[in-house]
Amino acid sequence: MKKTIQNVPTFRQHLQKIIFDSDTPAGRMFDKVLITVILLSLVMVILDSVESISKRYYFQLSFLEWVFTGLFTLEYAARIYCSPQRLRYIRSFFGIVDLLTLIPLYFAMLFPELHSLIDVRVLRLIRIFRIFKLTAYISEYTHLANAFKASRRKILVFLSIVSMVVLVMGTLMYVVEGPQHGFTSIPVGIYWAITTMTTVGYGDITPKTDLGRLISSVMMLMGWGTLAVPTGIMTAEMTQLSRKSNYKKCTYCHRDNLNESDIYCGSCGMDQRK
Repeated sequence: MKKTIQNVPTFRQHLQKIIFDSDTPAGRMFDKVLITVILLSLVMVILDSVESISKRYYFQLSFLEWVFTGLFTLEYAARIYCSPQRLRYIRSFFGIVDLLTLIPLYFAMLFPELHSLIDVRVLRLIRIFRIFKLTAYISEYTHLANAFKASRRKILVFLSIVSMVVLVMGTLMYVVEGPQHGFTSIPVGIYWAITTMTTVGYGDITPKTDLGRLISSVMMLMGWGTLAVPTGIMTAEMTQLSRKSNYKKCTYCHRDNLNESDIYCGSCGMDQRK
């Protein structure tokens, strides 16, 4: 009789399966509902930034913000309650993102005298961080992050070479064109080199001499290769990672995109060495 009672899942265990186990129907439904709420809250933040809409529907938008904040608060509290290692979850990336989704409204409510000192755009920036919550439910984000992590040294070396080229070319254009043609300093020349190499070309600063135009042509041609190299590095790493299939599933929450070298799960904080 005791064994039967002990084998009955507790409320916390049921909640753990719903929140952390996306392989179950209830877990998949929870993820879908949460993704929908995140997207709706982002739409609300974007609409709130439009002055005409914000003034006309101020009370409706404020009510929705309270609703979304309440839902995210319940989710955050449930995750802390269910997590086997609560402090590790709170300090994790997703734990910090979850906390950031709650800060703006509670901060304004607890410290109303400071609310007027904070630019409302800062509050919108914090609220827009909710988009990062999506990375916890879409595994392709993690695969892309793993590919970037594997290729970070190659990309850093490439960026260092680009930085040296930009510095040299920006300085050269400062010497060739001079202040009379808009190149008033080396930083201005570097700014021109960056916009030219990335093929943005704002046109606010343009070379006037023949030599300057020749240098510009070289920078434009180099820009094509500059854009292609990081993409090639990332693509090669993603292909290599998919072939190796070094991903493992968390023994607790069943997240299936952990690296073999990961000690803790980024979602639930469970120790993978057990």
